[in-house]
Amino acid sequence: MQKKTKKKLNIKLGLIIVAIIVAVGIMCVFGLNSVKNTAISYEEQISTAQSDIKVQEKRRADLIPNLVDCVKQYDQHEYNTLMDVIKARGVTSDSSVDEIQTMISAIAEDYPELKSNENYNDLMAELSTTENLIANYRSNYNKFVKSYKQYVRRFPNESILTLLGYDTVDYTYLDYQVSDNAPTNLFGE
Repeated sequence: MQKKTKKKLNIKLGLIIVAIIVAVGIMCVFGLNSVKNTAISYEEQISTAQSDIKVQEKRRADLIPNLVDCVKQYDQHEYNTLMDVIKARGVTSDSSVDEIQTMISAIAEDYPELKSNENYNDLMAELSTTENLIANYRSNYNKFVKSYKQYVRRFPNESILTLLGYDTVDYTYLDYQVSDNAPTNLFGE
């Protein structure tokens, strides 16, 4: 009877060992894939960060020249309006005085106050906002690169990724020097 009990015990023990080995094997496979999936996730974050930077740089390239042109156009319009008023004031005949008063009234109704300084302020605020956004996106990119590099170099991740045939990407950090395509000489002077 002891032989049967020992045999049953050995079978149960064998089954438990096999179950443990299978469980460890499954955990290893999922763990290995988890390491690779995390590295891929970091790569996607970096790609998104790169895209965000390009979107903001495109926004700057599209928006800033248009804003500058708008400010210049309005500035020219305001200048011409003021010059017309000054010229009209220089005329002293009675009929021209009536015309001047009519013109000044029309200008005052359409343009109760001059707005060029507000346009310049809006332009400067937009420039500042745009450059701050680009700087923030570059900073985020560098943070993602740092996290990725730390992750793929960390033990045992580096060994697991090598075992799985994963090729790490050598991302470089962005520097914060002035961009070659940053707007300069906005008013062409």
